[in-house]
Amino acid sequence: MESSKIRIGITQGDINGVGYEVILKTFADPMMLELCTPIIYGYPKVAAYHRKSLDLNTNFSIINSASEAAYNKLSIVNCADEEVKVEFAKPDVEAGKAALVSLEKAIEEYKQGLIDVIVTAPINKHTIQCEDFAFPGHTEYIEQKLGDGSKSLMILMRNDLRVALVTGHIPVKDIASSITKELIEEKIDILNSSLKRDFNIGAPRIAVLSLNPHAGDEGLIGTEEEEIIIPAIQEMSKKGILCYGPYPADGFMGSGNFTHFDGVLAMYHDQGLAPFKTLAMEDGVNYTAGLPVIRTSPAHGTAYDIAGKGIASEDSFRQSIYVAMDVYRNRERDERAHAHPLRKQYYEKRDDSDKLKLDSVEDDL
Repeated sequence: MESSKIRIGITQGDINGVGYEVILKTFADPMMLELCTPIIYGYPKVAAYHRKSLDLNTNFSIINSASEAAYNKLSIVNCADEEVKVEFAKPDVEAGKAALVSLEKAIEEYKQGLIDVIVTAPINKHTIQCEDFAFPGHTEYIEQKLGDGSKSLMILMRNDLRVALVTGHIPVKDIASSITKELIEEKIDILNSSLKRDFNIGAPRIAVLSLNPHAGDEGLIGTEEEEIIIPAIQEMSKKGILCYGPYPADGFMGSGNFTHFDGVLAMYHDQGLAPFKTLAMEDGVNYTAGLPVIRTSPAHGTAYDIAGKGIASEDSFRQSIYVAMDVYRNRERDERAHAHPLRKQYYEKRDDSDKLKLDSVEDDL
C-alpha cells in the first residue's frame, strides 16, 4: 500500500439506512481515491445490492484484509460470508449485528496498524444493542476499545464552528446531577488540547455555555452557574486556558457570538446539537476527541425516511473523510515538533557583557 496516502477504515453502519449510499457516492469521484486509500469494512454483497438499487456506478475490490488494499481503488474487507437481507428503512436486529461485525473488524485491524483512522457510517443505536455492545453509541464503545484509559469528547464541527458536549447520551432528567466542576474542567482540558493538537490552533478561545436559562440569573433560576460552572472556568483560566462564560445558551448561537471562539462547550446534547444541526446539518462532522484513535462520522443518522430513494447527500460523509485526514496530518506535525523542539535563545547579563545562551524548550516548560 502507498505509504504517503492515509488509510481510511470505513465501517458500513446500518445496512438498511443511507450508509452505503453516502459512502458509494463519495468515492464515485476519482479525486477522492487520489487523496486517500479507502477501505470499507462490510459485506460485499450488501454493497453490491445498494449499488444496483440506487443505480450507482462506484467500483470496488473485495479483499480479506486492509493489507491487500490496492492503489487508487475503493476496497471492501469481507467481514462475513452469510447472507443478510437488506430492507431499506427497517430497524432490524440482523442489520444491527452486521453493523457491529463491521465495527469490530475495523477496530481489530486498527490495532494491527493496518489502517490509520476510522470513519463510521451511522448505526441504529437500538438494533445494535447486544451482549457485546451495551453502549449509547459509537463514541462510548470506541472509548472503551481504543481509548487506553483516555476520556473522549464529542465535537460536532463544520469549518471553524466546533461544538463539544459536557454530557452526551444521557436522559435529560440526569443532566443537572451529572454536571460537576471536575467534569467541566476535564472537558475543557480535552477540548483545549484537541484544538491545539488536532486542529493546529495555537491559543484556542473556548466559550462555555450555561446550564440554566439566562445563565441562572445570579441564582434566581438555578445555582449551577454560581456553584459549579463559574468556579470550573476560573480554575482552568488559572492554568492558562482561554475559556470564557458561562453564556446564556438561547442567544449565543443565533447572535453569531460563536464566530469569536474556536470551540464552544455545551452542557448537554440537545443544547449544543440542536443549534449546530440547524446551521450545519448537511455537511457537519462528528469528531471524537481525546482518544489515541482518530474517529469521525457524518453528523446525521441512518435517515430511514429517505433510505433507498437515492436522494441522500454525501456532503457530511465526505467532510468526515477530510476532517479525519486533516487531524491525522496535524497530529503528525505535532509529534514531529515535539520530537525535535526548537532551542530557546536568551541573553544572560554577566559582567557588563551579553553572552548568548542556548537552552532547551523542555527546561523553559
